Amino acid sequence: MDPRITRQALGDLLRRTAGRLPGKTAIVCGNTRWTFREFDTVVNRLANGLAARGIGLGDPVAILSRNSHAFAALRFALARLGAVLVPINFMLNATEVAFILRHAGARTLFVGPDMVALGRDAAARDTRVAELLWLPGEDPVDAPDNLTGFEQLLSADTTEPVTALDSRMPAQIIYTSGTESLPKGAMLTHEAVCWEYVSCVIEGEIAEGDTMLHALPLYHCAQLDVFLGPAIYVGATSVITGKPTPDSLLPMLASHRINSFFAPPSIWIALMRAPAFDTTDLGALRKGYYGASIMPVEVLREMGRRLPEVRLWNFYGQTEIAPLATVLRPEDQIRKAGSAGKPVLNVETRVVDDAMNDVPVGEVGEIVHRSPQLLTGYFNDPARTEAAFEGGWFHSGDLATIDDEGYITVVDRKKDMIKTGGENVASREVEEMIYRIAEVSEVAVVGLPDPYWIEAVTAVIVPKAGCTLTGDAVIAFCKAHMAHFKVPKKVILVDSLPKNPSGKLLKRELRTRFTA
Repeated sequence: MDPRITRQALGDLLRRTAGRLPGKTAIVCGNTRWTFREFDTVVNRLANGLAARGIGLGDPVAILSRNSHAFAALRFALARLGAVLVPINFMLNATEVAFILRHAGARTLFVGPDMVALGRDAAARDTRVAELLWLPGEDPVDAPDNLTGFEQLLSADTTEPVTALDSRMPAQIIYTSGTESLPKGAMLTHEAVCWEYVSCVIEGEIAEGDTMLHALPLYHCAQLDVFLGPAIYVGATSVITGKPTPDSLLPMLASHRINSFFAPPSIWIALMRAPAFDTTDLGALRKGYYGASIMPVEVLREMGRRLPEVRLWNFYGQTEIAPLATVLRPEDQIRKAGSAGKPVLNVETRVVDDAMNDVPVGEVGEIVHRSPQLLTGYFNDPARTEAAFEGGWFHSGDLATIDDEGYITVVDRKKDMIKTGGENVASREVEEMIYRIAEVSEVAVVGLPDPYWIEAVTAVIVPKAGCTLTGDAVIAFCKAHMAHFKVPKKVILVDSLPKNPSGKLLKRELRTRFTA
């Protein structure tokens, strides 16, 4: 039997949506606007053009680019061919990019307008990359003379390519951030990602009538597979930008009448701190999503006051589960503030001790999962694959508690637990306390080497603009509300905190900077 008869692969989702909603706006990016019929046609033309260059089933194709309409088209064109998407963090240096190119075995690298030099440098470092191809960005810029332009890749053939693609074949290899060691390539099948889309649509109430702004990097699976993919699946309109700054986002939220928007807490905080926030018309916004880190409770309350019409969801997960694992729904935001919620539709989650026993209510254990959304393994890394699935469950590396209603609260990453004076301190608990101080805009708590405490609880704080804050005042406040061993021993005031393009705090950079 022809496998296409019963197949559920990523390219199939777009074709079905284009059949249902051919004239509806699918993609808006800069001056580009595609209906679903036009988007589907561009994807077919691109897939046929790539096939003519020898790209086919199972071939890894790397992308080093900011968000654009072309990025979205390439994602689905590769899926149509059965080629394997390898999106790369554009904040990495050439050595780090080269490692991923080598490890994935990519022979083709697409580069965005400001990534050409980085791509060339990385590709020249003992990789198999034979060709760099141009991927246009949000703003119109011509391709360099020596690179093949996007329009040149589009075949005249608009029919969908026929392949032997099976939904259990890999759709993508997404490399983890490498905070603990060299990056790991999580292999995710079409089937796993499609199951995850179902979880996102149901749990996040993603709907055909949504107009969704995609501002966080598409190389990261959160924006790519929790929002862009599900939006295309249900037929929502996707507005794509590669400029995730308040000065850019606020006008776009207003002018496009965005009703659905995802950002990590750091971006939501930046938007509310922007001078133009209170004068921007955000009246269309109804659905707000956050992830990457837990929203500080005080910030959550501020959002409730300043965006009263916006319903909020906390999405928690990791790359290896495609990535949505648990959700805290709008009705629980205050009642269970700080929680990551409960497992989503297609995920089974436990909190366990080292012997794989469920921990009692309120005790700390590790989050583990079973789900059809999970990776099949780490690419070319059987040892770490075996360790990750020890005991028949996927080990997340996140520490959490679970309450008597089954709500999970992430305490810390195992690597972020501070061991000070013989006691364990969860950095997030200290951060939540410090966020109660009115003059604090952002805070990250880390453990720094100390001859007496071994690790000293250290608060790195960005004060609110125009406010005066001292380390002594922070320590005094914490002493009045926390056990003595949890109180910061040091307070460092800074202008900003280091983050990756997904808005996640880079605590390892703080440890390195302030240890030195």
